[in-house]
Amino acid sequence: MRTFESIFAQAAARKGSETLESLLPEPKTAAQLQIETDDRYLAEMTKAVFRSGFVWKIIENKWLGFEEAFDGFDTMACAMLSDEELEALTQDTRIVRHAKKIGSVRGNAQFVREVKGSHGGFGAYLAQWPEDDIVGLWAELKRRGERLGGNTGPYFLRFIGKDTFMLSADVVAVLVEMEIVEKTPTSKKALAAVQEAFNEWRSQSGRPLCQISRVLACSVG
Repeated sequence: MRTFESIFAQAAARKGSETLESLLPEPKTAAQLQIETDDRYLAEMTKAVFRSGFVWKIIENKWLGFEEAFDGFDTMACAMLSDEELEALTQDTRIVRHAKKIGSVRGNAQFVREVKGSHGGFGAYLAQWPEDDIVGLWAELKRRGERLGGNTGPYFLRFIGKDTFMLSADVVAVLVEMEIVEKTPTSKKALAAVQEAFNEWRSQSGRPLCQISRVLACSVG
């Protein structure tokens, strides 16, 4: 496995050191994650679900309508949506009318509220999750939430500021080149190997996972 220093040097040669540094995201601190309200976590979760396989710009343009249709993503109101109310939302032109994705809002609101009961808030739950097992958090989101598998869960985490790497095509290409995986990782074994590699690069560089991920992506193409 290559050192992070060599990967960074390759990315810097392609982008320029200053430009590369400007492209690197900053994750939120544990304190910042904890002060965010649960309705905002549900909102971002919903946005990630609706963006999946869809034109992101359309979701952004309709987002005010989503906020109105789902009561500002109040977790209690969304968790208590009846089947009849969900059916009515499939006819609501303020939002994208995708029945299964609309239904996921209720399930994910229930998930957020379960976490609130055990941790005091969804932000506290995210804050305490260790970065050296971020694939474990991906698995939890998939298992306990609705439609949060694949890249949807990681995208949600990235956008709310929880430190995570992303398995973009470029990142996977680097991982395959270094023989860490053979293809896009989906099995527990392959994901564990990826996590181990990122943990090593994190130890070498002191950088967060999101920055390491971006550097890998910038080192190819």
